[in-house]
Amino acid sequence: MRLPDDSETPFQINIVPMIDAIFAILAFFIISTLYLTRSEGLPVNLPTAITGESQVQDRIITVTIQANGAIFLNQEPIELSQLEAGVESLVTADSPFLVILNADENVSHGRVVSVMDRLRLVEGIRLAIATQ
Repeated sequence: MRLPDDSETPFQINIVPMIDAIFAILAFFIISTLYLTRSEGLPVNLPTAITGESQVQDRIITVTIQANGAIFLNQEPIELSQLEAGVESLVTADSPFLVILNADENVSHGRVVSVMDRLRLVEGIRLAIATQ
């Protein structure tokens, strides 16, 4: 019995599955990095602003005002009368701190102003208002 001569075809590397796997991994990393935005405060509906700028600083204190008027200092509930002392306990004299005010867009203007007024009494801080 004679076997037909098989012409030797050269070996080939099929890279299409490898490209598919690489694109799947790339898509995973792109989508996962979209969820890595850093939010220091509690979730509130921030107002939008066209001229908002990103503030980068190592020493950040976050004050959050929720829609019902509740105030939080670094995610801990605090009363307005205790806010100044609470921030002063976190501030050290060696470098300035940035206090970011996360106020819900439905909070009354008077409540935001009263919190800002208390924060301005603290020495050694800079005040910023968070927007989207």
